Amino acid sequence: MPYISADALQQARRIDLLSYLQTNEPGNLVRISGNNYCTREHDSLKISNGKWHWFSRGIGGVSALDYLIKVKDYSLPEAVELLVGRSAMETPAFSYAPKKQEPRKLLMPELEKYPYYAKKYLKSRGIHPVIIDYCIENSLLFETANYHNAVFVGYDPQGIARYAAMRGTRSAYKGEVTGSDKHFSFSISATHDAEHVHLFEAAIDLLSYATLELYEGRDWKHDALLSLAGVFQTKRENVVPIALSQYLKDHPNIKALHLHLDNDEVGRGAAAGIMGGLSGKYEIFDEPPLSGCKDVNDQLMQRVGIKKNEEYER
Repeated sequence: MPYISADALQQARRIDLLSYLQTNEPGNLVRISGNNYCTREHDSLKISNGKWHWFSRGIGGVSALDYLIKVKDYSLPEAVELLVGRSAMETPAFSYAPKKQEPRKLLMPELEKYPYYAKKYLKSRGIHPVIIDYCIENSLLFETANYHNAVFVGYDPQGIARYAAMRGTRSAYKGEVTGSDKHFSFSISATHDAEHVHLFEAAIDLLSYATLELYEGRDWKHDALLSLAGVFQTKRENVVPIALSQYLKDHPNIKALHLHLDNDEVGRGAAAGIMGGLSGKYEIFDEPPLSGCKDVNDQLMQRVGIKKNEEYER
């Protein structure tokens, strides 16, 4: 069983919560004033001067590592792996019987019977109705009853829902359902023996790529499609996101990776990390969005002639 090296633990502790949220959960971050923030998920969790404190629970910390363990209920190995990548984990020379960890329970919110607002929102982002209906029919897309957020669900190999990303349909909100496990991110794998997997930073980019394939007259379900549930900028080289590591473990038939990560510093850095970490093990094709497009959804919206809604942060 992997263990945490001292170097990996030190790197994880250096990542502050504000930087982590700005990159991984930007919609969950709310500016109060100046450099003072709280989270949309927990408005009594305040962030200021490099520290954070969750007043309603009486707990706090400094790093993103503290936050993932105390607030998100990650184990220490899971939190370190999320922050600095699976390549940071090492295997001890001796063997022992580790204590079995129970999987986190995904606490889905109350859902609408039919995701009307989620469907309307995705259409406004250029996603084809055929793609949307496929996700609804296969229990990949839902809508929360209270705020009408779109919910993108990921499953483990046993078909159990383990991850759910939320996206506001009437705001810039982005977040995750409590108990989400990033190892099992949102994906479309209609062909169980697919040898190629296409990688995206977010579910909407995945659906955008599927739409572009449909418009080109290609079978958009032929290859596997995987959202990485966001990527994080780190100084550590050759970092492979945990969603990808788990997917490759669960799908040993995969031979080639196609990277469609964003055209920004974080996306390009994540692509370089994947190529470095998996070089020689898979065929890897770096296929970012077209020049001038930040992400795959930008490319789709240009393709279908939809203008960005500047009211919401992308």
